[in-house]
Order: sequence, then structure tokens, then C-alpha cells
Amino acid sequence: MAHLPTIKLETSPNPSVAVIWLHGLGADGNDFVPIASELDLTGCPPIRFIFPSAPSMPITWNSGYVMPAWYDISGSDLVSKQDSQGIAKSAVSIGELIDDQFKSGIKYENIVLAGFSQGCAMALHTGLSFQHKLAGIVALSGYLPLADTFKSTAHSANQSTPIYMAHGTADPVVVIKRGEDSRDLLSSLGYKVEWHTYPMQHSVHPNEISDISNFLKKILIS
Repeated sequence: MAHLPTIKLETSPNPSVAVIWLHGLGADGNDFVPIASELDLTGCPPIRFIFPSAPSMPITWNSGYVMPAWYDISGSDLVSKQDSQGIAKSAVSIGELIDDQFKSGIKYENIVLAGFSQGCAMALHTGLSFQHKLAGIVALSGYLPLADTFKSTAHSANQSTPIYMAHGTADPVVVIKRGEDSRDLLSSLGYKVEWHTYPMQHSVHPNEISDISNFLKKILIS
């Protein structure tokens, strides 16, 4: 399987931490590159940011229009007829990116998975099923896919991994109930979920940037 194309940025030479940031439906790796420069990472070790681009595919919900996507979507509720095969395939590709960072010298426990919308879904699914403990998961404006079978795919390695979840109170794309349901399920299973809401639609709020910065500093500064 070909590796995903990526954009890489490093805050300083010889990074010891990696943040893999997954974009949303229809975007690409460029989408969240500006966010890296907006984060206040004072005191953090050198970080390598990796922004992969998902392959393009026809999206059923969008009349078969071809666009970058981690998996197909069949309906606006996002949870009916979920593309389990597509999710599994993307999880393998994202896992390869994590392994690549480990091979480059960054420990698994110093790798963060972050994602927005569909990328958030993949960050949660991949991170919580990954067989090595990660530093943390940043889950923005999304949800946990395949929740009905989550307990069978989750790996104990990331049972205690810190999770930052955030959602807009007026999100018309991924309604906040999707995020709340995912938060409630993960919390009920003992996961450490830090939940935030912001007065926004399907986007990123300035206060959210500050809160993500604080979360990263909390999990990356020993």
C-alpha cells in the first residue's frame, strides 16, 4: 500500500514529539498547516507536525462527487450505513504514519493523533485501537465511528490516553449530539475525556486554539 502524501513542519531540529493532524472531508493536508503556527507550545520539546492527505473517492452523500476522504459517507446523520471497510483501510494508512515516526526515532508515547470532523473520527478510531500507547488524541468537531463495535476493536494500550474533544454548539455538519454521544460512550468505558464546547459552527474557535495549546503542553511537558 502506498504511503499517504504528507506535509511536514518541525518547530526545532531533532524533534522528539510528533503530531499527526488529519483533515476533514473534502480538504487536504494543507488545511491545518496554519494552525501549527498559531499554537502556543512554550516549554514543549521540538515537535514534528505531519499533515497527511486522504485519497480521493466518490462520496455517496454528495451524489458520488469525488473528493479527498478517509471513508465514504452515506447520509447526513453520519452513523447509518457506515463505511467500515473504508475506515479500516484508512486506519491502516494512519497506523503506518505512526510507525514511520517511531522508526525515525520518536517514541510511540510521544506521538499525538489530532483530527477535525472526518479526521477526528479517524483519530479516535485509529488511536484507541492502536497497539502501542500514544501521548494523546485531539478530536475536533467529530465523533467516534463504528461505536456499536468499538469495544471489540479498542486496544488496552490506549485505555488511559488523554483525549481532548471539542465541538461547536451550532455545528450543522456534525451535530453536537454526535460528539456528546461519543464523549458519553468513551467516558462510560473509563477513558479520560476533556470536553469543550465553543459558540461556533463547523470550524475552529480562537479559544479552542488556546485550549489545544494547553492540552498539548499538559501531555508533552514532563
